[in-house]
Amino acid sequence: MKKRKNIITVAIDSPAAAGAGTQAELIAKHYNLFYLDTGKIYRYIGLLRIKNVKNFSHNFVKYKIKNIKLNQLKNKNLLSNKVAESAAKIARNKNIREIVHKFQQKCAYSPPKQYRGSILDGRDIITVQVKDAMFKFFITANLKTRAKRRFKEYKNLKIDITYKEVLKSLRNRDKSDQNRKYGPLKKTKDSILINTTKLSKKACFMKIKSIMDKKLNI
Repeated sequence: MKKRKNIITVAIDSPAAAGAGTQAELIAKHYNLFYLDTGKIYRYIGLLRIKNVKNFSHNFVKYKIKNIKLNQLKNKNLLSNKVAESAAKIARNKNIREIVHKFQQKCAYSPPKQYRGSILDGRDIITVQVKDAMFKFFITANLKTRAKRRFKEYKNLKIDITYKEVLKSLRNRDKSDQNRKYGPLKKTKDSILINTTKLSKKACFMKIKSIMDKKLNI
């Protein structure tokens, strides 16, 4: 894989519903970066697993990821709890992770030329996928705050689910993400901690922007 030189690379790790996706989108738009929500890749595969139980295999996933169109990651069905649980199981599979890793590396280091660089967010971006990123952020928030945000998101999408179910799902996701054998979620010493529990979207973005502008000499 050819790597583009002199590009901006941003890596973000976070537990579910901490606000990383929102911030990644804002950063991508402001700095003209190619954005990949890596969690959506696993959700996409998780949905494939649910819909193609008999045909689901290593080669099947490899073919689907090779031919994926990014608008497929905007499918509303990817947000369901059932898909999230399927994605969590998929994320523990070493072979699946290898397939996704190659795809993510291409997005991170060889983004389309119209972009100044790339930004990826997920669970193992700063530890595995883009270890040498120019910027590394670990975005988090307390569990109840994250559950309220995700519950509100589901309600806006008219997804029938209770707050207690969302809270339980996030608690289980945290446990799975932090304890899985391959690419567990953890903060590194060289990543910057951003706690969004008491921060508005704008305040969080301005904090990140200040850090990035200083290093980019803007």
